[in-house]
This record gives sequence, structure tokens and C-alpha cells, in this order.
Amino acid sequence: MRAVVSCMNNIAEGYERSSNAEFRRFLYIAKGSMGEVRSMLYLVDEMGYLSKDDAYNLQCQAVEISKMISGLIKVVN
Repeated sequence: MRAVVSCMNNIAEGYERSSNAEFRRFLYIAKGSMGEVRSMLYLVDEMGYLSKDDAYNLQCQAVEISKMISGLIKVVN
């Protein structure tokens, strides 16, 4: 899933930027990518590519990561 890599890379790239505003902007992009990941997880669940338990666990992890990114956005001023 490219969206997972995009999320991680946007956090890294934003961190390396020269301002908190830029970092925050990239965190929002990363959060959007995590939304894509969640969408894809629902799709693979519906298509039967994952067991229900695996799909549910991954979806829960994606929600938690999204919450962590939201928390980081609030802290970065």
C-alpha cells in the first residue's frame, strides 16, 4: 500500500522542514494518507483478501495512528 509509505514519508519530510507550519502541513497530508489506508482496508475486507479479524485489527491500528497524528498536529505550533 503506497498510502502507508506516503504517510510515513510525509511525517519525515515535514519534520525536516524549516518551520512548524510546514511540519503541520505535512502532518495533515499524512493524516489524509492514513484515511486512504483505512479506506483500502475496508475494501480488502469486503473483497475477502483478509480474515475479518485481521482486517478489524488493522483498521483499529489505522484509527489509532490517525489519532496520534491528530495529537501531534495539536502540539506542533
